[in-house]
Amino acid sequence: MIRVILPANLRTLAKTESEVKIEVDGPATQRSVLTALETRYPALLGTLRDHVTEQRRPFVRFFACEEDLSHESPDALLPEPVANGTEPFLVVGALAGG
Repeated sequence: MIRVILPANLRTLAKTESEVKIEVDGPATQRSVLTALETRYPALLGTLRDHVTEQRRPFVRFFACEEDLSHESPDALLPEPVANGTEPFLVVGALAGG
């Protein structure tokens, strides 16, 4: 089981708690986690990544084990503590402004 922590706006949209547990098919990668998350919570389709290109939305960031994984390949393996459920995969809304 992969533990995923969602920001408040996405929790509201998905009608779930801040932390969800999902199963992924195959290796634990950003792509497999996001696919499983969107499958379980269809309201999140298009909010985390583009429908067509599957690229991360500009103001959405991904963290695990205190590392920013936002610019990593979507097919790179997630750290072992995330894959085994010890540490969560965090989805964070980036802030912008001036």
